[in-house]
Amino acid sequence: MSTEVLPIFRRSIGDSWRSLLGWSLGVAAALFLYLPLFPSIGGNGEMQQIIDSMPPELTKTLGYEQIASGPGYTQGTFFGLLGFLLLVIAATSWGSGAIAGAEESGKLELTLAHGVGRAQYAIESALSVLVRLAWLGLLAALIVLALNESAELHIEPANIFATSAALVGVAFLAGATALLVGAATGRRVLGTAAGAGIAVLGYVFNAIANQVSDAEWLRAISPYSWAYREQPLTEGADWGGLTLLWGLALVFVIGATLVLRHRDITG
Repeated sequence: MSTEVLPIFRRSIGDSWRSLLGWSLGVAAALFLYLPLFPSIGGNGEMQQIIDSMPPELTKTLGYEQIASGPGYTQGTFFGLLGFLLLVIAATSWGSGAIAGAEESGKLELTLAHGVGRAQYAIESALSVLVRLAWLGLLAALIVLALNESAELHIEPANIFATSAALVGVAFLAGATALLVGAATGRRVLGTAAGAGIAVLGYVFNAIANQVSDAEWLRAISPYSWAYREQPLTEGADWGGLTLLWGLALVFVIGATLVLRHRDITG
């Protein structure tokens, strides 16, 4: 067994700091681009006029009912859309590459041959994905907090961090899904499809439930709904939704660990 502390985690973080910097700049750019615009287009009623001119079905699909308020605008532009897309894409890429990508390149077999256990590899890989996502979520929360007063958003600071926890949770679930499928198949493309699929389906199920009253049950199986249904930017942390997101992600990480321990590795 390797005597180095967290070797896979440390190597993964070290190898990915440039890409993490790029994702961080993307998160910052999205926030600095959109949030400072709110006083000029939201506070004077212009935003509400735009929303009122849109078809109600489209407004409900996009979750823009409350976008004329500071919390609603922040949710609609970043946490529910751009931030969601950025973190899910990052998590899916990291999750599918951690095991399946390493297996396809031959690095996984080589690493395991040097005394690193399979369970250790899977757990440290998941931890690497989580830490990078947590950084992006924290960065987003700090930027929103910094712009809260100047952009006239009027969001309770605690609610900003609660919403960031939901954002990181739904992204980590996508990453854990990619990790699990990648560990089970050894195919990065399948892991990527699974991670993206669970995020996209969650968004679609939530959109359908917003439009069709008889489809309200879809919220129960939508990770996007688990994260945002209770409007954490306004109402605070939804502990039930957070438990579902983080609990299922943990189950998938455990599943990836068990699958990798018992599957033949192809070099």
